[in-house]
Amino acid sequence: MQLYDSKSQELADLQPIRAGQVGIYVCGPTVQSEPHIGHLRSALVYDLLSRWLTHKGLKVTLIRNITDIDDKVLEKHTEELSWWELAYQNELEFQRQFDLLGIQRPSNEPRATGHIPEILGLIQTLIDKDYAYRVDNGDVYFDSQAWSDYGELTNQSLSDMEGETSSEFKKSATDFALWKAAKDSEPETASWESQFGRGRPGWHIECSAMAEKYLGSNFDIHGGGLDLRFPHHENELAQSRASGGEFANLWMHNGLVTVEGSKMSKSLGNSVFGADLLKAHSPAVLRYYLLSAHYRSVLDYQSSSLDEASSALERIQGFVDRAQRKLRESQYSIEKSLPAEFTTAMDDDLNLPQALAVLHETVREGNQSLDEQRLRDCANNLGMVLAMMEIIGIEPETQAAGEAMPALNALVEQQIALRAEARENKDFEMADQIRNRLAEIGVILSDDADGTSWSLDG
Repeated sequence: MQLYDSKSQELADLQPIRAGQVGIYVCGPTVQSEPHIGHLRSALVYDLLSRWLTHKGLKVTLIRNITDIDDKVLEKHTEELSWWELAYQNELEFQRQFDLLGIQRPSNEPRATGHIPEILGLIQTLIDKDYAYRVDNGDVYFDSQAWSDYGELTNQSLSDMEGETSSEFKKSATDFALWKAAKDSEPETASWESQFGRGRPGWHIECSAMAEKYLGSNFDIHGGGLDLRFPHHENELAQSRASGGEFANLWMHNGLVTVEGSKMSKSLGNSVFGADLLKAHSPAVLRYYLLSAHYRSVLDYQSSSLDEASSALERIQGFVDRAQRKLRESQYSIEKSLPAEFTTAMDDDLNLPQALAVLHETVREGNQSLDEQRLRDCANNLGMVLAMMEIIGIEPETQAAGEAMPALNALVEQQIALRAEARENKDFEMADQIRNRLAEIGVILSDDADGTSWSLDG
């Protein structure tokens, strides 16, 4: 399998450090607010990666952190709602939406606040190696000029970079905070005692410490959104390597989500939140939509985008329902298997658009098999469709449409009976009217030697 390595900027063979195992660290959410569509897309990308690697027989250890202490979290707390209550409430909402979307729980989901000793130990190592320094106000900074490889992830030189914040205490604008001294304006609960004085960790050092604790100093894949590539991931790599580790062998970055061609931002007021989307659409539709574009590409959200995803899923489910009804009493068993073309697409940097094309072609072939009464071929098509849906994480409805919706089934069967009566009386105009009315609402009739069956648009 090949994945695009953001560091080398080329496709690279996945060669696990430990045979049969893959360690993945993914930057999870900073829980200062509820999840938006970008958060959901990123989590889904690495869920898909984990599912595919597991299918290939690898034991996956996926670590997805929670940043529960940060400038943004502290900025949003109120007297009525403490910073840690705010963080925990948002964390629960993230988990609720992840669960709804079928995003599998990671192997570990560490919080930054639960790893202060590991963070302090890493900072001390950097100080001891002369890659970090303390300043008079109590802050501790990474010395970017002391680490000669700083900029290697994004292929930048120091002169090309802009610092995150200016400070009279920093040696260089590109230096970044490892430890932030406690401020009178911040709650006392948001700081910890340390050998550097009371304070709290910087954002970047949190991920380095947690990645090392759960995956070791060298692991297979580091993932996250493209917006994290610089400065967050650049800084992670620098401080981890400076401390003596190799850190990640391969870097993955998923593309951003735009809204009708514009960058999603609070200032523009165009943020699209997961809770609103899940009120209007099923989790399966949202999951399908967010995975439908290649993970490295920009996904542009349009108001009609999820309607298109809904139609695509209806076509797939329509075939599944139709095939299951037809095959229920046949001699043919359904065995799941993946088409070779699907496997090739997934092994090519998780090319899900191509994989979905294979899925829809198999659905088309399956419907044709049904139309031509080739039930053996239909059983094979259904087995492949079910296997592909399982990998993508979109499970079909467990019952055929007629069983799952008894009221609809009764109404449709009544119309089928009226149509049969009209045809018997040679009132073909009435029979056609019934068929057309049903088609207008998405109910498709199929006539064969065994009688008339129906499916939902597909």
